[in-house]
Amino acid sequence: MKGKRRIRGGRAPIRTVLYMAMLSSIQHNLVMKKFYENLVAQGKHKKVALTACMRKMITILNTMVRNNTEWQTV
Repeated sequence: MKGKRRIRGGRAPIRTVLYMAMLSSIQHNLVMKKFYENLVAQGKHKKVALTACMRKMITILNTMVRNNTEWQTV
């Protein structure tokens, strides 16, 4: 396959909500902002970095649900 990779599959409404949440998060959350900027500095495309941040957010949220904890601000 040639060309740029595209995000597809999964649940589109959830993906849309995660995308918008991450756009806000990389502006206001210092942890996500640093993670995103680090990926872009490594040469990742901005959309790829954004998708990686979305995945990181899902991992954090799943851990919060498992441990029954609230969001910790830094």
